[in-house]
Amino acid sequence: MAVVSKAGDKIKIYFNHPVDNSVATAVPAVYSTHISDTVVAYINRAKYTLDIAMYNFSYSTSYADIAGAVNDALARGVQVRWIYDGSSSNSGLSHLNAAIPTLGSPTSQGYGIMHNKVVIIDAYSADPDDAVVYTGSMNWSAQQFNTDFNNVVFLQDSAIARAYTNEFNLMWGSTGATPNAANAKFGPDKNDLGLHNFYIDGHQVELYFSPSDNTNSHIINTINSANTDLYFGMYSFTYQADATAIMNRKNAGVYVAGIDDSFSDSYSPYGTFTSGLGSNFISYNGTGIYHNKFVIIDPSDACSDPMVETGSHNWSLSANTQNDENAVVIHSDTVANIYYQSFYSNFYAFGGTLLPQPGCVTSVKETTQTGNMLMVYPNPSSDVFNIAYALSSTAPVSISVTNLYGQIVKTVVKNEVQQAGKHVYSFEPPVAGVYFVHCAMGGQHYTSKLIRVD
Repeated sequence: MAVVSKAGDKIKIYFNHPVDNSVATAVPAVYSTHISDTVVAYINRAKYTLDIAMYNFSYSTSYADIAGAVNDALARGVQVRWIYDGSSSNSGLSHLNAAIPTLGSPTSQGYGIMHNKVVIIDAYSADPDDAVVYTGSMNWSAQQFNTDFNNVVFLQDSAIARAYTNEFNLMWGSTGATPNAANAKFGPDKNDLGLHNFYIDGHQVELYFSPSDNTNSHIINTINSANTDLYFGMYSFTYQADATAIMNRKNAGVYVAGIDDSFSDSYSPYGTFTSGLGSNFISYNGTGIYHNKFVIIDPSDACSDPMVETGSHNWSLSANTQNDENAVVIHSDTVANIYYQSFYSNFYAFGGTLLPQPGCVTSVKETTQTGNMLMVYPNPSSDVFNIAYALSSTAPVSISVTNLYGQIVKTVVKNEVQQAGKHVYSFEPPVAGVYFVHCAMGGQHYTSKLIRVD
């Protein structure tokens, strides 16, 4: 089942180490040394509810006062709930107002860690624009903000915020303000809540929680979708199945490069990559740690299905079977390129080089300021799409629609000479999914992605 939110939602991404905007295709990636200020700014927006599930929170005056912002939220009447990992120090919790309820994860044998880094703001506000989710790889400590390599994602979307809230409530043991430790479910005790597909800003976003959702199988599906190029950045890469899947894509002709942290050097994927990728693989052993957890699929080929998988989920057995984790897969050529700008910068900073890969570019294009234009709307849609374009002069036109496998679903126009002006055709996809509109007109070629939802 797919869920479409009721508001015009947004996806914002930040990196705490330099990015290289020279490889941007549309939107420049954002490098910020003040991500903690951004976190505080979002917390300050909370009107009704603020749920935090954070693996580790260490207070420091070297970054913005998150504890103070949370205390201020409580003071203005916001319901605040906080889940933390019971085996981590979480020294910053002592700076919270004592009236804020908190719950630690189990420390018993057989349970891993509560490894999420999640903030959920106003999930059930009557105004869906209020709802925001923070996720990514960054814990809240001076080293994580200032030294280690991390990425964070803010999703402004009521539907996905409610899905995160449902998962939070499982661990909280209650839907109310006070936790119910006797009813709380962590790790293997949780069940799959079933909501995995969302549409945010016109992009499909998949959401998976560990261990209930067999997240690694979806990560492997993501890897297997690569057609042109694949780049991974991973702190703990110990799962050989993922390494094998990546090498299978490389052996199929996909260009592959990756970074992991030296923490992973003693595990089998390290040997797989040093022999199989050569100089296209870097194990980071510099200052701090390489703490990202992402894979970028086909950023060079928007006619494929470019996507990024990120979140708290390392590629390890414990992340998949024991820990509380979250992972999102964002289907977007823009987001894929944003992450590529970060990866590219890191890879070169660590002494590597990358080869540019051929591909195609999608989205609305113009040949001149008043030239030909292709538009597909509404997008996404559960019904009929309009394929519209304007010709600046008489020209031959061909339009076809293909599925993800490149199979033609419909030929809309076949080599027809058309007059200057606006032209509109309708198209109803046969089933839900991702499609591509290919248009040749006036000697120019255009491609636009559309998404049909149920």
